[in-house]
Amino acid sequence: MLRIGRFCLDVVETGRFGLDGGAMFGVVPKPLWERAYHAADAANRIPMAARALLIRWDENAVLVDTGNGTKMSEKERQIYALDTSCFSLESSLQQLGLRPEDITAVILTHLHFDHAGGSTRVDARGELIPTFPQARYYVQQDHLRWARQPTEKDRASFRAEDFEPLASAGVLELLDGEGELFPGIRLLVVHGHTRAMQLVLVHDAGQSLLYCADLCPTAAHVPYPYIMAYDNFPLTTLEEKKRILPQAYEEGWILCFEHDAFVQAARLQPTAKGFVAGEPLVITALQTQPAQGSAR
Repeated sequence: MLRIGRFCLDVVETGRFGLDGGAMFGVVPKPLWERAYHAADAANRIPMAARALLIRWDENAVLVDTGNGTKMSEKERQIYALDTSCFSLESSLQQLGLRPEDITAVILTHLHFDHAGGSTRVDARGELIPTFPQARYYVQQDHLRWARQPTEKDRASFRAEDFEPLASAGVLELLDGEGELFPGIRLLVVHGHTRAMQLVLVHDAGQSLLYCADLCPTAAHVPYPYIMAYDNFPLTTLEEKKRILPQAYEEGWILCFEHDAFVQAARLQPTAKGFVAGEPLVITALQTQPAQGSAR
C-alpha cells in the first residue's frame, strides 16, 4: 500500500495478456524495444499487465480501470494470451479485503477492452450487468461518443458489451473535460491515444501519483519517441508527454504504469533527451494464486 496524504493506494492486478511488440512501440526498432522492455514470444507478443488502481479514503473505494474482464471467448483468450491463473480482478480485490459490492466508484480512463472489459459481467441468467453494483462509472462524454463511432483503425479496441450495459443501467456518468472528480483526485484529459482519455492524478499533502493509462503504458514508454502504433494521433501523444512529464519530474510525481508486467511505478529521471523511468517502486505486493474470477 502507498499513502498519498489521506488516500490509501493499491494496485489491483487483473491478469496478464500479450500484444504485438511492434505495435506497442511504433517506430522504435525491435532490438531497442526488446532491450528496453522484454523479448517477444514466437508470435511477437510481449507480456503485459492489466493493472487497475484502487484508491481508498474514509468510506470510499474508487477503482481506476477494470482490465480485460471475463467475457472473452476461448479464441480471443488465445489470441491475446490472456492469463488469469495468477491474478484476476476478483482475486486481487479479495486479497485487499474487498468484494465487488464494496466499490463505490469506477473511473474508466477510456473504453478499450483491456481497460473497461471488467466493468460488466454475464450473470446467471446470461445477461450483461455491471460488475460493481454499488458503483457509479465515470468516463469522458467525448470519449463515449468516439467509442460508439470509432474509426476503422481502432474499431477492434471497443466492445459495446463493456459499456452499453452501464448506460442502460443508468450508472454511467459522463464528464466534460478536466477537473477534480473528488477532492484530491484530478482528471487530466489527453487525446493522442484516443479521443478524451482521462489520466488520474491523486494528490494530497504535497505528494502525487499519476495513473498513466496509455500515455505511458509501461516504464519503457517514458522516453518521448516511444509511442504506440495503436495511438490514433501519435504527434499529439508526443506533445502531451512533453507537457506532462516535465511537470511530473519537477513536482516529484510517482507514475503508475498500467501495462508494465515488471514495473508497477517509478519516479522520473532526467536525460539529455527528456526522461526515463527511475528506480522501480512496488505499491502493492499481491500474492499469486489461482484466479477465482477466471473465464476458464
